Amino acid sequence: MALHIVLVEPEIPPNTGNIARSCAITGSELHLVRPLGFSIDDKSLKRAGLDYWPYVKVHVHDDLDSFMKENEGRRMFFATTKGARNYSEVEYKDGDMILFGRETRGLPKELISRNIDRTIRIPMSSDTRLRSLNLSNSAAIVLYEALRQLGFPGLK
Repeated sequence: MALHIVLVEPEIPPNTGNIARSCAITGSELHLVRPLGFSIDDKSLKRAGLDYWPYVKVHVHDDLDSFMKENEGRRMFFATTKGARNYSEVEYKDGDMILFGRETRGLPKELISRNIDRTIRIPMSSDTRLRSLNLSNSAAIVLYEALRQLGFPGLK
């Protein structure tokens, strides 16, 4: 199995490209949940992912409802600035899915409220002018913590 990074309605091509590169290099799978704020063949998306695209397993889902139905019963964590737990307090397992929301709004509020016990956050400044980390940085931080806990399977 592998870890799964799920981007719900991503908007900025270079963020998705960077995350695809992280998934390729770690053997993680990438899920993109429509609507996307770009075309999958967008030049800046491909440029950010460099020549790693052939090495990442990408799943594209029509919408959040269909993604949730397709993956019912799978263990999921929901990354949000309002998360109930620090991302490093979770015990990650092989096959876990970690969801991240769009850059401008995050994950839908109703999804967060229905799954509050599985929400995670990255500690940040309490200065409200500083809203959040960049999406690709956030995904890398959480992904590598999960991989660290699992002993960096398949990585040297």
